[in-house]
Amino acid sequence: MKVTVPPIKSQGIKTRLVPWINSIVPHDFDGRWIEPFMGTGVVAFNLAPEHALLCDTNPHLVNFYQSIAEGEITPEVVRAFLEKEGAVLLEKGESHYYEIRDRFNERHASLDFLFLNRAGFNGMIRFNRKGGLNIPFCKKPQRFAQAYVTKIVNQVSHVSRLLKAKDFEFRCQSFEKTIASGNSDDIIYCDPPYIDRHVDYYNGWDGEHEKALYKALSKTPGRFILSTWHHNDFRENGYIELLWEEFNILTREHFYHVGGSEDNRNPMIEAIVANYDVSQCLYQKQKQSEQMMLLEEQASY
Repeated sequence: MKVTVPPIKSQGIKTRLVPWINSIVPHDFDGRWIEPFMGTGVVAFNLAPEHALLCDTNPHLVNFYQSIAEGEITPEVVRAFLEKEGAVLLEKGESHYYEIRDRFNERHASLDFLFLNRAGFNGMIRFNRKGGLNIPFCKKPQRFAQAYVTKIVNQVSHVSRLLKAKDFEFRCQSFEKTIASGNSDDIIYCDPPYIDRHVDYYNGWDGEHEKALYKALSKTPGRFILSTWHHNDFRENGYIELLWEEFNILTREHFYHVGGSEDNRNPMIEAIVANYDVSQCLYQKQKQSEQMMLLEEQASY
């Protein structure tokens, strides 16, 4: 499965885990794909279901993708904006980054959000208690070279084409409200901030949030998939045993570039938690893969 990177970056993005998540989606799934924590949108944009509800409490993420859906942000608009602001950044250096950051925190323009996301330190998305973006500059005034701008433009183009072809809805709302809107035909995919990890979220995440998520998912009439961490070389995620072990759990190793310091960038065992039998999905996807390989071999003769 070829995975396309979205225009918004973040630490902990699931780009490398998309094929794994896709492997446990039932082959006959035709309901809504619901994400209470849409983040960058990488999972939904690559799985490309016919119907999707993507939500987040971070209004800037929702507004950015809604602007693409409504045609306000286009590949052409993105290219012109990044070339213009990138040229000023190259001339003035980091002072221009902080001017854009101040402007964004005052006006909340989606294009400014994109600029800051791609010019800020280490792909972080972090806000202070007053809701202001506070990511420092990445120290690369030459950031928006032509090749890099083209790369971002192509990412916007991919999302734009998808949103024109599919029924995607974006909402800024709580995960509780989003999960409650699901029905028996839907799959709810949750990628919340990882509890007890070095991650930030728009309005925080702690044990009470994790318990509220468990309560909400336990009540849903449909299927759910939860991404979380299982353990690393130093400690275990205690909430696996406390809350999630009653469900089906798959694990695999994954390396995260999380944290401003390299000391915080270590491999961990990723967990997928689901409330349905994923073994049959894995078997069906394996059979489909084998059949495709056989057809390709036959076509080559």
